[in-house]
Amino acid sequence: MTQAITPRTPIALITGGSRGLGRSAALHLARDGWDVVVTYQSRAEQAEATVREIRAMGRRALAMQLDSARVAGFANFADAFGQALQAGWGRSDFDALVNNAGTGLDAAFLQTTEAQFDAMMNVHLKGVFFLTQALVPLLVEGGRILNVSSGLARFSMPGKAAYAMMKGGIEVLTRYLAKELGGRGIRVNTLAPGAIATDFGGGAVRDNPQVNAGVAAVTALGRVGQADDIGGAVQALLSPAGGWINGQRVEASGGMLL
Repeated sequence: MTQAITPRTPIALITGGSRGLGRSAALHLARDGWDVVVTYQSRAEQAEATVREIRAMGRRALAMQLDSARVAGFANFADAFGQALQAGWGRSDFDALVNNAGTGLDAAFLQTTEAQFDAMMNVHLKGVFFLTQALVPLLVEGGRILNVSSGLARFSMPGKAAYAMMKGGIEVLTRYLAKELGGRGIRVNTLAPGAIATDFGGGAVRDNPQVNAGVAAVTALGRVGQADDIGGAVQALLSPAGGWINGQRVEASGGMLL
């Protein structure tokens, strides 16, 4: 009698998973049967709180420190991640990479400094490019990469030029990765959230009633987005049901500024 082969539990690595959209994505994936590794830059306590929530669901989880803007540290991180996979899962590979980490910037074009521009580029564009390059050798055949962009790459708002242009670059990178990694069955997509009520950008969408009402007024579904809206979208795009979606930009904004 042939013994049935038990499918192994998928593992996702989510950068910036200690709070906000990354945390929501981690929790949604855990509920869907994934094990999750989250990275954090400095908020170790929040990252460990996310790990505890995931473990409480009966899933395995781990928090690892990573500065997503520091390319020089990526090779060491990839080595440490590989060792963690072997120690925690007895595996040398993982199933999905979610490039989520980042910070915002609210600065008019004429007032944007070179230092601000470089900070945006390092974390949102250069960092994503080279971190993905470092981690792709650990990604399984048929794996998934999801790059987090922004609705601001489609619609324009004053003060967001530097941030939004980096996200536009990520959307181009997504298409190239889908083409170049397709031979390994790896599918690569972009998820572009609209305005979400988190602490991102100082928490204006969440905490400022005027901003909140203004966003709701230009959104077809009549409200601002919540972190769970994006966590659910991440889960959907990484699921087997989304297996024929590749090289695409999927906006999760509730129909903002249509």
